[in-house]
This record gives sequence, C-alpha cells and structure tokens, in this order.
Amino acid sequence: MEQLPELPITLLAIPLFAAAMLCEVIVGKWRNTAKYETRDTLLSLIMGLIGVLEGLLSASAYGAILFFFYQYRITDIEFSWLAVAVCFVLEDLKYYWIHRIEHRVRWMWASHVNHHSSQHYNLSTALRQTWTFFFTGLIVLSIPLVLLGFNPAIVAFCAGVNLAYQFFIHTETVGKLPKWIEAIMNTPSHHRVHHGSNPKYLDANYAGVFIIWDNIFDTFVPEDPKEPCRYGIVQNLNTFNILVAEFHEWIAVFKDISQPGISFKDRICYMFKPPGWSHDGSRQTADMIKQQHVRLIPETAGQPGLPQPASYARHAEQN
Repeated sequence: MEQLPELPITLLAIPLFAAAMLCEVIVGKWRNTAKYETRDTLLSLIMGLIGVLEGLLSASAYGAILFFFYQYRITDIEFSWLAVAVCFVLEDLKYYWIHRIEHRVRWMWASHVNHHSSQHYNLSTALRQTWTFFFTGLIVLSIPLVLLGFNPAIVAFCAGVNLAYQFFIHTETVGKLPKWIEAIMNTPSHHRVHHGSNPKYLDANYAGVFIIWDNIFDTFVPEDPKEPCRYGIVQNLNTFNILVAEFHEWIAVFKDISQPGISFKDRICYMFKPPGWSHDGSRQTADMIKQQHVRLIPETAGQPGLPQPASYARHAEQN
C-alpha cells in the first residue's frame, strides 16, 4: 500500500460505526448496560451528521493553513508506514493537549462542551461533535507536525484514525480490559471517567488513544467501582433542542463579556479562564468543585482526582 486513503477516515468508518451501535443495543439489552434514550440518541445522530458536513466544509481551510506552513518545514519526511506510525504517536500527544485545553480554557470549552452534554453514555454519545472547532484556533497545534516535515495528508489521516478509535470507547457495555491494555491504551473504563461529572472525575483522562499521556502529565484518574460515573455536565441542559445543545456555552460567553460594570480584564477572563470562573466568585470552576467536595467529605482528600487538604487551603486563599 503506497498511499493513504483519499476519503476521510470517519466517512469510511460510518458503516462500522452503525454496526457497532446495533451490536451495543443488542448486547446492552441482554446485559442491561447500554442505556439509550430515543430523543437523546436522535440529537446525537443529527449533531454528528452536521458535524461531518461542517468538517468537510472546513477541511479546505485547515488544509490551506497546514500546507502554507508545510512550505517552511525543516526536513522532508518521505512517506512510509514507519513515518505514519511516528506521526500517529505525535498526533495523539497533540490531541491530548488540545483536549486538555478544551477543558481548561472557556473559549475552547464553548466548542467542546456539547460533546459532554448527554446524560447517557453509549456509542451514539461519541457522535456529539462540535460544529465550531475552527473558531477555537486550536489548529495552530497541528502546525509543529507539518513544520517537522510530515505531509498534511499524513497528519489528517492520523487525526482521522485517532477520532475513529475514540468512537468505540464510548460505551458501558465493555468493562475493564486486561491490565496491560488499560495501562497503555485509552479504554471504555478510562473514558467513562472523562465523561463523568462527579467531582473526582472532572478534568481527567484527556487521552485520545494512549492513556500514557495522562499518566505522564498527572491527569489520570481510574474508574472507581464504588462511585459510578454521573454523565453530563455540571449544570445539565435538560433539553433536546439542538441549537441549545450546540451553542449554549457560546451564548453564555458573549453574555458574560458584554455585561455592564466589569473591567476589560474581567471580560478577557470570561473568555480564557477555566469554565465556571466569574469575576464575583458566584460560580465554581472544576477545581473549586473539587475543593468544596473535600471540605464536605474530608476523608476523600488525596484520592485520585481530588486535592490534598493543604492544596485546597492554598486554593481558597488564592481565590
């Protein structure tokens, strides 16, 4: 095989996605694990379809940006499957940081939050994709890969495989996998934690394919069988309106930055501080939610995903 597939990987994988969802429904009903809600699933499917269309429309813009910088590459990396493998690992590292930024910077969270808005966790949840990623500016994190000499087509291929892999970890039907897999790969167990809104699970397990990045950068939290994941976001939408699901946080951002009586610095902070930040302390960030949880239940201090008592005291002083 001397060239990469010409069609986007996610388009090629659609029949496989559909077959996997059907299997999940059948097996999930038998094992009582897959919880589908008709309106929720339909919303996810429509958001995914529009997301694919948006991706096709924006692909030319992404390509133009990456090919522009590719002109200034420091070396030429010839096509080989070894080069693809190296690019795939670097692409996954890039994904980790994009994903972490999406959770820690509100402007980026406004684009990503819709993926977390379902209160169910099944393969259809994976299809809740943003239509507004272009406006985050996070495409800049792909530029180093093309400057290194990877052809933008290889970068796009690796990103597509990465995204396709993640579809299959959005399930409760698969429990824990063998320890060696759980230690290296992102798995359904690890990603269930990422979608949990429990205080200990907030802002954890950002990995795309390889969970090793979370272990390296100290953001890994294991799934606790004693504390099942509560899916959704901290303040759930309680609506199946597709426009609300897709744009509610963007609307909230613009309402916050346009409110009267606050400083220019506050307006900037409403865009780039963590989600939940407010100039008057009337809301809670994920870190503040974790601090409060430890104050209310001191015996949980220091558990994976939760701070030590000393750290929440320092945090309280700083805020």
